[in-house]
Amino acid sequence: MKRPDPSKARGAAVALAYRDGRAAPQVIAKGRGLIAETIISEARAHGIYVHESAELVSLLMQVDLDQYIPPQLYRAVAELLAWLYRMETRMETKMEISALPRPD
Repeated sequence: MKRPDPSKARGAAVALAYRDGRAAPQVIAKGRGLIAETIISEARAHGIYVHESAELVSLLMQVDLDQYIPPQLYRAVAELLAWLYRMETRMETKMEISALPRPD
């Protein structure tokens, strides 16, 4: 059975937010079709990384809006946050390097 290509059709999207001092990340937006496309385009427009994982999105779609993710998803979301941290660190390193004066 052929799996759908997530880069061609975005069936669903979920946005998470994690704030210091909170118990866990929260689902702050979710939707399918046009709403999913809007979530993704708004995230990218604001410089927010978009991670594609159909399996994780499927699980997170079951969480109500403004609710914390359930403990069963802590590990999966922790791996996602670790990925995000690595991406942000790489971007900061690139910006620091590009801010250095160029030798003449």
